[in-house]
Amino acid sequence: MNQDDFKDRYGPVALVTGASSGIGKAFAEILAAKGLDLVLVARRLDRLEELAAQLKAQHGVQVTTRQIDLARPDAAQQMLDATASLDVGLVVSNAGFGLKGEHAANDPQAMTEMLMVNCNVPMQLVHGFTPRLRKRGKGGIIFTSSIEALMGCPYSAAYSSSKALVNALGEALWAELSPEGIDVLTLCPGATESEAAGNQGIDISKLQNVMTAEAVARLTLDNIRNGPTFFSSEPYKAQMDKLLSLPRQTALMAMAQGMKQ
Repeated sequence: MNQDDFKDRYGPVALVTGASSGIGKAFAEILAAKGLDLVLVARRLDRLEELAAQLKAQHGVQVTTRQIDLARPDAAQQMLDATASLDVGLVVSNAGFGLKGEHAANDPQAMTEMLMVNCNVPMQLVHGFTPRLRKRGKGGIIFTSSIEALMGCPYSAAYSSSKALVNALGEALWAELSPEGIDVLTLCPGATESEAAGNQGIDISKLQNVMTAEAVARLTLDNIRNGPTFFSSEPYKAQMDKLLSLPRQTALMAMAQGMKQ
């Protein structure tokens, strides 16, 4: 799809959540280069405004920033209200975070907030945007999930569970909406350079086949019409396929032992 066709189908405005860093920021940069105006959402307003100024100067697009705590119950409604007068053709529900370690050691409040950000926001946001996209007769939705969504991951129990919901949501909506001209794609990245990894205590330098956020976002946008699910890392998908081919007990114990090492 050339740039003009992309803008016609998914423009003139794209909404990106979690746009202050990582894959979300990369989505914003690539979409601006394609000529789409943007609504960028995150908690860190200073970073959003810095990015907005950069994108306006480089690409001449309009960029609106919104500081919203996505753990709040009304976060999705805040975004719907903020975009009520805009022709949003692409919804990128990217924001999310994870928790690593023994499930019993997780902070209950952090788990509640993770469910709100990872699960509630995507469900409610797309619930609100679907009538708008149907009225347009074209557009797209991108969910950022994880390779961990494909099975329950020991020592990442809450996070992998939350991303399993995202995968199920994306697959269901792909079947509902793609016949109406609305593309739905769920991204399942492997190891990716981002602040999120460090915040979970992951040393990205010790992982293999790490991708840049820019590469993940670009590949995702290139494959937006190839739903329902997109795996940006072939090595991580191959590794997960190998685990899924094993008896479930064997696969889960192998994962648990690997996480302990």
